Amino acid sequence: MNAKSMSGDTDTNDVTKEQLIQDFKVVVADAEALIKATAGQGGEAVAAMRAKAEASLAAAKVKMSEAQAALMVRTRAAAKATDEYVHVHPWQAIGVGTAVGLLVGLLIARR
Repeated sequence: MNAKSMSGDTDTNDVTKEQLIQDFKVVVADAEALIKATAGQGGEAVAAMRAKAEASLAAAKVKMSEAQAALMVRTRAAAKATDEYVHVHPWQAIGVGTAVGLLVGLLIARR
């Protein structure tokens, strides 16, 4: 695995997945609040919809937990691979870090 494949799209995907998980948590919380708010409502149709929504939320929470766990596993694997790469190729890592720092400095200076 090279340095380019350890960053780039993976970082973007991880950020996007983390944001998606956070957004999904908000949706789940809002849905739970809605279910609680309609708990006093009568009627067979409302009770059936509430039960269906509760089942869907339970399934969604399980999937969200699995996705979050998978994201953590991949993040740890990427961190370990980066650590191993830096230990095997320290001078290349220093060069890449210096180049990135120089590029960021130049971009900031242009503003």
